[in-house]
Amino acid sequence: MKNKKVAMEISALLGKIRSLVTTSRKAAARNIDIIQVLTNFNIGRVIVEHEQAGNRRAEYGQKIVIALSQRLSSEFGKGFSRSNLEYMRKFYLMYRERESLISQTLSGKLPFQVKRRVVTDQLDISETLSRKSSTPGYMQAIYAQFTLSWSHYVFLISIDNQAERDFYEIEAKEQNWSLRELGRQFNSGLYERLSLSRDKKGIKKLSKKGQIIEKPQDMLKSPYVLEFLGLDEKTTYSESDLESAIIDKIEQFLLELGKGFLFEARQKRFTFDEEHFYVDLVFYNRLLRCYVLIDLKIGKLTHQTLGQMQMYVNYFDRYAKRPDENSTIGIILCRKKNDALVEITLPKDDNVHASEYQLYLPSKEELKRKLMEESISL
Repeated sequence: MKNKKVAMEISALLGKIRSLVTTSRKAAARNIDIIQVLTNFNIGRVIVEHEQAGNRRAEYGQKIVIALSQRLSSEFGKGFSRSNLEYMRKFYLMYRERESLISQTLSGKLPFQVKRRVVTDQLDISETLSRKSSTPGYMQAIYAQFTLSWSHYVFLISIDNQAERDFYEIEAKEQNWSLRELGRQFNSGLYERLSLSRDKKGIKKLSKKGQIIEKPQDMLKSPYVLEFLGLDEKTTYSESDLESAIIDKIEQFLLELGKGFLFEARQKRFTFDEEHFYVDLVFYNRLLRCYVLIDLKIGKLTHQTLGQMQMYVNYFDRYAKRPDENSTIGIILCRKKNDALVEITLPKDDNVHASEYQLYLPSKEELKRKLMEESISL
């Protein structure tokens, strides 16, 4: 009995220590990422200032970068290739407006005095971050300016449109996207797909605040991209095949659905008037605090399909949702949406929506063209 008690105490103690070690290791790794990003930012600044001071020709600047790369690589090893130095230069040019904010963080918002030279010297920045990272609020202030890893920023600086770049930076931070997830969302045209369902004011909000989910329309995309399912749209597949593929890739599907989604059930059965009905997929959105029902259609969208989803939504509203929850949302994922049919079948501001899906990554050029057409018509 005594040995069992000791074992339980050790187990509890081990759990607490394990949590501390894991947390500290994550924090240490995060600080290393911040130091690398700030160091590269300042290396880029030094290169740009040298170019501006000398007013040299472009080819001369390239020679300088090549020589720098050779010397730095010889002295410090990997990380200073010609292309990486070019990334640092471009990184500084794209984000230099944050330099004053970093300066304020290091000099004006701390309980100790740090002169501006700290901001302009990458070695001092690394030393300062390492030495002062335990100061309350210090690392949080740094995170506010550069929140991602260097690999993320290398990807982001390839995006020329600042509004789009800002959107992906915000979402990558808030959703904790890996580099791979960031690449997938960009390649699927997430920014354009969300923009297509918003007015000009809503599009501006995307670049300032990211995707804010406050009403059902905020979560809708045009279209939903399901390339990760591995289904070929040129071959025959059934709605059951589509559903099974989604269940097999439920993590990726949740990422495509967006923020706040929790999976509850597939083929959810309910009985009404002694007749059984089945909802393909049932989710719950914790941000909207409501059920989200999804019906999958590979054939033509009909008014019967819309009416059926309306009945599903009504049933959940009356018999499934709690009084403190919001109205149920129904989404019909179909190959081809008929806007006129949806408009004439459903009342305005209804909680049933029809959205197209496609099984391949869309052309960003095509999405941008559609977005441009929508902007002109607004």
